[in-house]
Amino acid sequence: MLVGTYTAGSSAGIQVFDFDDRAGHIGERRQEVPCSNPSWLVLSPSADLLYAVHEDSEGRVGCFRRDASGRLEACESQPSEGDHPTHASLAADGRHLFVANYAADREPGVLSVLPVTAEGALLRARHKQIHARGSAIDPERQAHGHVHCVVSDPSGRYLFACDLGADEVVVHRYQPDTEPPLQPASYFEAPPGSGPRHLVFSQDGRFAYLTLELSGELLALAHAEGVLTPLQRLRLAPDGFQGKVAAGALHLSADGRFLYAVDRGEHNHLVVYRVDPDAGRLDLLQRRSCEGQEPREFALSPSGRFLLVANQGSDCIRLFERDPHDGRIGALLQTVSVGAPSDFVFVSLP
Repeated sequence: MLVGTYTAGSSAGIQVFDFDDRAGHIGERRQEVPCSNPSWLVLSPSADLLYAVHEDSEGRVGCFRRDASGRLEACESQPSEGDHPTHASLAADGRHLFVANYAADREPGVLSVLPVTAEGALLRARHKQIHARGSAIDPERQAHGHVHCVVSDPSGRYLFACDLGADEVVVHRYQPDTEPPLQPASYFEAPPGSGPRHLVFSQDGRFAYLTLELSGELLALAHAEGVLTPLQRLRLAPDGFQGKVAAGALHLSADGRFLYAVDRGEHNHLVVYRVDPDAGRLDLLQRRSCEGQEPREFALSPSGRFLLVANQGSDCIRLFERDPHDGRIGALLQTVSVGAPSDFVFVSLP
C-alpha cells in the first residue's frame, strides 16, 4: 500500500506499507520516500511506475519506479505548469498525464497535459488550459478558477475538469494526435457557490457523480457524449446539521452497486448510497463517522472487504471492515499514525 502525505511533522513523502487484504491489516512500514507534498498518486497500467503531484507553490509531477521488491526509486520530474497541483489521471491510451493545478496562490487554476513516453517517462507539458474566471459567489474560495480534478469518461474520448472556483465542469474532447490534444466540447454549470470537487463515472459511462465541496452536496448526473445532465441533488450531512460542511472524495464500489462520499468540515462522515443501475439515482444507506478530522481521501481495498480513510487533520489512517454484499461500513479494525495522509494506491507484489 502506497500512501501519499503532506510533508509535515513525522511525514516523509510517499510511505510504503505492507497490507494484508485477507486479514484486513496494515503491516510494516517498508519505506519512506522523501519528496515534497505528494498529495495525489497515479499508478501506471503496468504498475511498475508511480506518478505523484507535488502540491507546492511551484508545482511539479514526479515519476517513481518500483522494483521487484516493491521499493520506489525517484526518476525524472517535470513542472506541473501551475501551482498546488491536487489531482492527476492518465489518458486511456496512456500517452498523456492530465494534471489539475488547483492554484492556492494568486495565479489562476491550470489544466496541464504532460506527454508520457512508451517507457512511461514524463516529458514537459505539451499543452495547458488556464482557468482564470471564478464565480466569486464565495469571494475567498472563488476569486478565480481552481481546477480540483481531471478525469476521463470510460470511453477515453472526453476529459472533464472540475473547477471549484468557477462552479463548472469543463469538458474537452481528447484527440491525442492533434495540436493541442484537448478541444472544447461542452461545460456543465454547477449550482452557484457549490464548488465542484471530484467526479466519478459508472463503468458503462451512462452516469456520473460529482461532489460539491463548498455546499457539502452530491450530484447524480446522466452522461452521453461529453454532456452531463442533472438527475439528483443530495445533501451529505443529515437534516438539521448546522456545522461546517465540505464535500470531498467519492468512489464507486468495484461492482458499481454502492457509492461512497465523504463530508469533511465539522461533519467528517462517510455517506453510503445504493446505486440504481438503470436510472443512476441514489438511495441513502448509511452515514458512518470517519473517526478523525478532515478526511482527505479514502479507498476500498482490492477485495472490497475493507475501507481505509486518510484523516489528514488527525494524522492517521483508519481501517474499517466493509460488507461487500450490503455495502455497509462496519467496525474500526486498526489505526496507524501517518502525518497528514492524502491518498492511497494498492499494488501487488510478485
